[in-house]
Amino acid sequence: MTFFSILCALLIEQLKPLRADNQIYAEIKRLAMRIEGWCNAGQASHGRLGWFLMMGVLMVPTAVIYGVLVYYRFVFAAFAWNVLIVYLTLGFRHYSHYFTSIQFALNAGDEATARTLLAEWARIDTVGMDTTEIARIAVEKSLITTHRNVFGVFFWFLMPLGPACAVMYRVSEYLARAWNEPDHMRNEAFGEFAARAFYWIDWIPVRLTAIAFAVVGNFEDAIYAWRNFANRWTDESKGIILAAGGGAMGVRLGTPAENAPRVLPADAAMVDVSAGEDDMLPGDEPSVRALQSTVGLVWRALLLWMLLLLLLSGAVLLG
Repeated sequence: MTFFSILCALLIEQLKPLRADNQIYAEIKRLAMRIEGWCNAGQASHGRLGWFLMMGVLMVPTAVIYGVLVYYRFVFAAFAWNVLIVYLTLGFRHYSHYFTSIQFALNAGDEATARTLLAEWARIDTVGMDTTEIARIAVEKSLITTHRNVFGVFFWFLMPLGPACAVMYRVSEYLARAWNEPDHMRNEAFGEFAARAFYWIDWIPVRLTAIAFAVVGNFEDAIYAWRNFANRWTDESKGIILAAGGGAMGVRLGTPAENAPRVLPADAAMVDVSAGEDDMLPGDEPSVRALQSTVGLVWRALLLWMLLLLLLSGAVLLG
């Protein structure tokens, strides 16, 4: 049922993508703001309390409904519930229109439009960016977004609590951003637990995504970049994904530390390559072609995940 739940959710999303600003997401964001307002008294323990409260409010009803449907053998209803939760937690098409529009704009030589679209998507200042910078940030944003909106959800949906674990992953990812990245939340102790919790929740999925990129791309370069350069990003998880993804495509991702404040958002991965040319990431500078390579890499990785899910489901049924 797991494989077909994901397959149906993916097909539905292709036909009718769920908008990133939909009402359900808006209510979850409002709930996170309320909990932060109730619990935030400047201590890390308050952030831990708020995190568990948020998870309990969203995970417990999801798990209870699924458990009741399974217990009373309402198979079709349980399947429909799984499809609904996967559809709500996946985000394969949430931001793809930005990526596609940027690709079209760059292919047409319209850098101004590409900069505007990238600014809306990544929420950064894109004034003065050239084609290489636009392509690089678009590729980085796409790889990170795909991992967190798709592959990470896949992994946790396979866990025993299924839909509840998928909810946990997406909500924990949101809290790690919402309670740390806004200007008024930076350097506050309240968001420390949310960031640390998501790091460990995402620890295995990040590495599985990197392996998938390596398998469907240039394996040797992906593994080489992962082993030798991933630790140079300030965010280890992003470093693993971008090093492996860039190596798999033969594209150099990341930016020198001295240029980072100008071209990267606060949450973007940063690599320190100031040691010299010989110490730089392997691969070519990003170009318009890198955008097409990214699309191919993501789709091949998605097909690999689906194949593994199919094999796993078949093994469970035969067992």
